[in-house]
Amino acid sequence: MELMPLTKHLNTINTPRRGDRIYKEECIYSFDTPDSPTGLYVSLTSFLGLSQEHVMWYYNKTSYPVYLHIKRTRKEIPSEDQGDGPEKKITRLAIGTAGGFMPDQQKYTYEEEYNIIVLPDFWSIPYPSNNLPEKVELAVKTIIQMEGAWAVAQVEAVANTWDGEVRSESKHAANLKQLDNGKKIPPSGWKCEKCDLTQNLWLNLTDGSILCGRKFYDGSGGNGHAIEHYRSTGYPLAVKLGTITKGGKADVFSYDEDDMVDDPNLTLHLSHWGINIAQMEKTDKSMIELELDLNQKFGEWVSLQEAASKLTPLYGPGYTGLINLGNSCYLNSVMQMLFIIPDFIKRYEKKALQIFQQNYHDPASDVNIQMAKLGFGLLSGKYSERPSKSDDELQQGIPPRMFKVLIGRGHPGFFSNRQQDAQEFLLYLINLLNRNSRHEVCPTECFKFKVEERYQCSKSNKVKYTHRPEYILPLPIPLEAAVNKDEVTAYETQKKEAEAKGQKLDSNALVRPRIKLSSCLESFSRSEIVEQFYSSALNEKTIAHKTTRLASFPDYLLIHLKKFTVKEDWTPIKLDVAVEMPDTVDLSFLRGNGLQPGEELLPDGVTPPPPVYNTALLDQLTDMGFPPNACKRALYFTENRSLEAATNWVMEHIADSDFDEPFVPPGVDFKPDTFVADQAALEMVTAMGFTREQATKALKATNNNLERAADWIFSHQAELDAQETDSTATPTQENFRDGSSRYKLVGFISHMGTSTMVGHYVCHLLKEDRWVIFNDEKVALSENPPKELGYIYMYQRID
Repeated sequence: MELMPLTKHLNTINTPRRGDRIYKEECIYSFDTPDSPTGLYVSLTSFLGLSQEHVMWYYNKTSYPVYLHIKRTRKEIPSEDQGDGPEKKITRLAIGTAGGFMPDQQKYTYEEEYNIIVLPDFWSIPYPSNNLPEKVELAVKTIIQMEGAWAVAQVEAVANTWDGEVRSESKHAANLKQLDNGKKIPPSGWKCEKCDLTQNLWLNLTDGSILCGRKFYDGSGGNGHAIEHYRSTGYPLAVKLGTITKGGKADVFSYDEDDMVDDPNLTLHLSHWGINIAQMEKTDKSMIELELDLNQKFGEWVSLQEAASKLTPLYGPGYTGLINLGNSCYLNSVMQMLFIIPDFIKRYEKKALQIFQQNYHDPASDVNIQMAKLGFGLLSGKYSERPSKSDDELQQGIPPRMFKVLIGRGHPGFFSNRQQDAQEFLLYLINLLNRNSRHEVCPTECFKFKVEERYQCSKSNKVKYTHRPEYILPLPIPLEAAVNKDEVTAYETQKKEAEAKGQKLDSNALVRPRIKLSSCLESFSRSEIVEQFYSSALNEKTIAHKTTRLASFPDYLLIHLKKFTVKEDWTPIKLDVAVEMPDTVDLSFLRGNGLQPGEELLPDGVTPPPPVYNTALLDQLTDMGFPPNACKRALYFTENRSLEAATNWVMEHIADSDFDEPFVPPGVDFKPDTFVADQAALEMVTAMGFTREQATKALKATNNNLERAADWIFSHQAELDAQETDSTATPTQENFRDGSSRYKLVGFISHMGTSTMVGHYVCHLLKEDRWVIFNDEKVALSENPPKELGYIYMYQRID
């Protein structure tokens, strides 16, 4: 075999070492994979994967000539060979991960074919082959055997996290106190000691009490007697009766740690109460199984996914789904919503090739490249073709692997496989795109609006106006404004009567409080009392009245309904409400117009004394796990009275949008130059060869995150090189788009589940004058868009 075209390039070939990232799952510039018709080309120099469309362009840029071509072919298994094994059991509340909801993989088998390709002539050598140079043989064999970049990232993402199966060992397991009170637990026939419930029962491992669990969001479950018992006794661990197996496994919950945990001494702890695990059979559903059941019942899950309808699939440009990469539905829904906006389409679809050409050297670490890759994948239609056979059940879609890894880097939540809050992710992404906008206008400008806050001193009657930029309008949900109070009251009465009898109401009978959007807007705009307001007219603290308005109206207004809150006992809940969201809305009454005739401004230039925090109380609050800025707020507004007063304040304001923002006392002008760079991070960045001023600017832009600061510097090199040295230069005034206050609804993201950390997100978008549902990789015509059950809404301005 002629090997000359290969042997003359041996000096360009590298063998992967531990720590190298091998991109053999998909192209770094597109969503082509080894399954694509033209396969995937992996560079034997850089280990980057490229589609046939990009490999020659990459070769011309880098002169890297040798590639491993991987082509995978799917073959259908004959029907008589399918389904021989037991039905696959769903054990995890996730999609696209082992144990979760998975596409049917028993119908197909896959075969891989390898060839070594030398460019520019695409000279090919089959692999394996005899007489291959040892260096080539070793490089190719290592690439095939080593885990791909995505698989490595998955391992990193689940390290030290709970992903639905792996649970941390309870801190109480080793030295759990167990009382010698003579109790012995029978193997069956259990009943709650405080009510008549016989299901969802928990055995407290300290005193042997058998009590019912919490109520689920559909009204089923228990009456919460087990957690009430913990609050009165402090006994932390309980095991769910009916989930104990012969192998010594069971659902164990730690009330103190507020999580499902592992008890390695469970067999011993159970034997204390006379329970022999060798005789136990699992008779009740685990918490994961219950969550799965609840989410698949008729109600929120069915409504939001429109599962009761036979939906018509849609294909082509703009109708490409995103495959769920293990609880990444929050990301999928947000990205689908962004890519119906012209600003994002213009930036990340038409300029994709230009971005590639400028940054071909490190595409996997460039936010703009990965946004462009995602934009082209969603909008081109290349990955959303109508199946050739009407009965083809394989759902097309693209997996946002590189995008998820890149944007989650350095963030413990978004890098993990846990479910996350779509609203938090959207704000995080907006901030990330702003930092990487370079010299172009960031497409997120379409969301930005100016908030006007008016404070009126209660003693002097003088006023103060402050302004700040925002990207999402958070709206409270006033339950007292429900338009169907009588129906809700009647339903709650029926539910309590049924529970007293050990019965359950049909889920079809569910009555949610119905609230109008106008009520939410009125609650937002209502005047509120601000205590501890510093009045520069009096040079003292007093009470002020605050009203909030919008000083500008953006092209697209994002509305966040604050459905997640805490109850009086501090336990987190999701409000199960229906908010009537109109197709069009006029927000002119929210327009802020600044200083009005007859108003007198509070004087400027008066420097108040700095706030004083009780350091002992501050340390105690932060030790409890509350954010430092929230702790400072609590101590300021409670005047350092006591730990109890400060703790109560924190819990009452835990849902505030500025909860963990840098604290500025009300009435005090914010000083933008108060940023203090982390000294250790500053020294490490300057050690890279950058000036102290450049390093400080990077750390300020990334909130002292060292890893992100390094990325920020490399993506803002031209900006830093041209950094102004004139200390007298005035900062550029921030611009806000403004226009009509009239809007139409064009999209919404819905959430199903008891908290933002579990459940599922779906997205509904108005495209071509029809509603479309984006449920991960499934894209279909929406028959009954559940507009009243959304979580985040997007309204487009009508000029």
